[in-house]
Amino acid sequence: MKTYHFFGWESADAEITASAAAHYPGIRTPRDLYDILLQLWSADSCAPRLRDKWSAENPTLGQCSITAFLVQDLFGGSVYGILRPGSNYHCYNAVPTPQGICVFDLTSEQFGDEVLSYSDNPEQLRSVHFAKEEKRLRYEALKEKLYEFCHTN
Repeated sequence: MKTYHFFGWESADAEITASAAAHYPGIRTPRDLYDILLQLWSADSCAPRLRDKWSAENPTLGQCSITAFLVQDLFGGSVYGILRPGSNYHCYNAVPTPQGICVFDLTSEQFGDEVLSYSDNPEQLRSVHFAKEEKRLRYEALKEKLYEFCHTN
C-alpha cells in the first residue's frame, strides 16, 4: 500500500459522487485525487502571496482553498478553515461516508511537522472565498486541468 502524508490519508476513502464520477474518470477516492493533483499543482495555482515560495518539493503550498472546494465538488461534504497567522484560513474537508464523517486535508503537507487542529473550526463558504476573483480563477483553472487530465490519461 502506498504511504501518504496528508492529514487523514488513512481514512480518506470516501467515494466520489455519482455525478462527478462521469466527469472525472480515474478518481474514486481522495487519495486518487491527491495523486493526480501532485502532477497539476503549480506556482500558477498557488496563492499569489505565497507564489515566490512555491516549489515542486512543496507542491501543496498555497493550494488549500481551491483544492478544498474542488474536493467538495467531487465528494460533497463541507469545507472548514483553521485560522492562521495573518487572519487567513487554511481549508480542509469533511465528507460524509457510510462509516461516518471523513476529515482530511490534501494540502496539509505544506506545514511540515506543524500539528494543526481539525476540530471546532468554522465552515468556509465558496461565495466568500471566490469573492476574490484571482482565487476563483485559480480554482477554475485547476478544475479544468483536472478534467483534461482525467480525459487524456
